[in-house]
Amino acid sequence: MDQIIRIAIDGPSGAGKSTIAKAVARAMRIDYIDTGAMYRAVGYKTIAQNIDPQDAAAMRAMLDGTEIDFSQGNIILDGKNINEEIRTDAIAKRASQCSALPAVREKLVQLQRQMGQMKSVIMDGRDIGNNVLPDAEYKFFMTASAEERARRRYEELAAKGQDVNYQQVLSDIQQRDHSDMTRELNPLRKAPDAMEINTTGMGIEDVTDFILKEIRK
Repeated sequence: MDQIIRIAIDGPSGAGKSTIAKAVARAMRIDYIDTGAMYRAVGYKTIAQNIDPQDAAAMRAMLDGTEIDFSQGNIILDGKNINEEIRTDAIAKRASQCSALPAVREKLVQLQRQMGQMKSVIMDGRDIGNNVLPDAEYKFFMTASAEERARRRYEELAAKGQDVNYQQVLSDIQQRDHSDMTRELNPLRKAPDAMEINTTGMGIEDVTDFILKEIRK
């Protein structure tokens, strides 16, 4: 594939964006850019270097010297593969703190845009089509009913042996939707030129095939 193509997948929590994005990336042999992992990488670096996220000057200095890339499904921070290191609760909590900082969002969006200029990529998130890659060749907005998304999340957690309550999972998803849609900085909304896919009742293969057919048109 000589021509660079960028695919943006947006949508609410639990719509299956990352699962589908990974499947499409594999089928097309392009890089899947896990934007959530990028925030984890920043969180990991602040812990490794003992930096307080609220220390603006220290954060800015750290971000200036930070490089993040993806290669064959691996996340590379400053030249080192950190796939395993970033999958802990402590890193997830720190990533959440870091993602609220405008300086962090600005740096990561800049890196994400650079990746989209260098190679063919698929990215998923809340504001990819509107903010990160507004000129992406293909944009999809994946959604599903809150009940369907809660059921998927509940089954996923239960399969991992976690003690979960469906009503609590549903309530969490509804709260997350509200905060994603009403936040000041780049709220969740469908890009005007994105194709909406309601995945309620659809399997992973169905959605992946639908997207691949649209791209191959």
